Amino acid sequence: MTEIEKVALFPSQRFAVAFLVFLGNVFNYVTRVNLSVAVVCMVRSRNTNNTIGSFDSISNTTTSPRAGGGACGGGGASTGSSVENRGEFDWDKTEVGQLLAMYFYGYIFLQLPSGWLASRYGGKRVWGVCQTVCAVCTLLTPVCARTSIHLAYAARFILGFAAGVNFPCVHSLLGRWSPPLERSKLASIAYSGRLIGNILAFSISGLLCEYGFDNGWASIFYISGIGYLLWVVAWFWFAADSPDQHKYISERERIYITSSIGKGGIKRVRHTPWLAMLRSVPLWAILIAHSCSNYTNYTLLTSLPTFMKESLNFDIKANGALTALPYIFQFLTALVVGQVADRIRERRVMSTKNVRKLFQSISLVGAGLFVSIMGLMGCEERYVAIAMLCLGFTLYSASIAGYLCNHLDLAPSYAGLLLGITNTMATVPGIIAPTIAGILTPEGTAQEWRNVFYLCTAVAFLGMLLFAFMADGKLQDWAVQPEVNLQLEIEGSNVRDTRGDTALMGSEKDMI
Repeated sequence: MTEIEKVALFPSQRFAVAFLVFLGNVFNYVTRVNLSVAVVCMVRSRNTNNTIGSFDSISNTTTSPRAGGGACGGGGASTGSSVENRGEFDWDKTEVGQLLAMYFYGYIFLQLPSGWLASRYGGKRVWGVCQTVCAVCTLLTPVCARTSIHLAYAARFILGFAAGVNFPCVHSLLGRWSPPLERSKLASIAYSGRLIGNILAFSISGLLCEYGFDNGWASIFYISGIGYLLWVVAWFWFAADSPDQHKYISERERIYITSSIGKGGIKRVRHTPWLAMLRSVPLWAILIAHSCSNYTNYTLLTSLPTFMKESLNFDIKANGALTALPYIFQFLTALVVGQVADRIRERRVMSTKNVRKLFQSISLVGAGLFVSIMGLMGCEERYVAIAMLCLGFTLYSASIAGYLCNHLDLAPSYAGLLLGITNTMATVPGIIAPTIAGILTPEGTAQEWRNVFYLCTAVAFLGMLLFAFMADGKLQDWAVQPEVNLQLEIEGSNVRDTRGDTALMGSEKDMI
């Protein structure tokens, strides 16, 4: 039996690639969310009211005081700031809602094709080209908006269309770069960029609206677009599809990564076992958990500002700032979750399958429970409600070590394609969640909002139960790549920690 010499994660080229992916996700989510903030100062205040209903209308609120009245103060009418009054555009509520929704109309189309393309040709080029398109669309948004709202629609649709490759390509890259016992760590680094992107979009875009150049709002798109293009240059220069293709990786690290991943594959996929995937119960478990997780996420993403206005009586300025707060807690927790999950697996405290089930249960039960508790709070306890929301988001981040890593366990070579499959279906809750919330809250009363959150809790608990019964952590038979030509296979390898301890003995398969 041959020993594999372990190479420390930091500093290493696999960490550098994960950090580049982190930065790419930052810009990807900044450009996803920034219009939701910018539209407040783009459109004249008389027309920015009640723009909720789109997928990313994070910063918008309704101005109809349908619940809570003025009991707690701070809610109700628009702030009437100079930023809102100097808006360039006279768009109505429907036009603004359509503009905000265009991103997700485009987003759903490339999930499956990009997963296949990334599995077949590698994620570096597919992701890099599409990220370039995202950057250009962001830079052109002010020109398009000032020319015609229909051009603005097109820019946002194309932006969402190109951004649809994000998760499948990142998962494909992680499948080729992540040794089995570092999957949760590297995934938490890579995907936590989403949360930083949200935080930056909420906090900085508001400041640029007030103090930026070119009437404020346009500077949001110029600055984020230029930063995006700079990242693209770094991506094409430093990133690689796999360790074998990386220009700067050491031979020790290359051997460690490829040998640790083993027969699950570093090679690009030549054959896709579609029928076996369709029959895979563990893959269906991921799809269910992903969809149920997204239902709660999209409900909050699209309806939280309305709830905070109608039930908790927060004004628009406090609303925007407080919307960013849960993402800060989620980001901090996400960095820890991956470390804890991999440490549990490394020490053989729990099998990979049970680690995934445990963390996914924490995510769904925690988020579902605290969302319902938040709904029980009135405007007199509104800061307690925000605390409950932060706790819910904190626990929600455990999914990074749950379903989000599970594609990599089942089939590293097909990880991008599998995420494309599950994310396609999991985008559907983003379409139906705001519609259901609107149907359930015709008057915006506290009891109506409780029903919205109770439904989130029920969906979350259902997802937890099904994932607990159906999930697995083994490399699937249909995922084995016979073409992979490695001297060492995963079940016959030992990994030696060069720092002195034996960090891993035996195979990844032994731990399942």
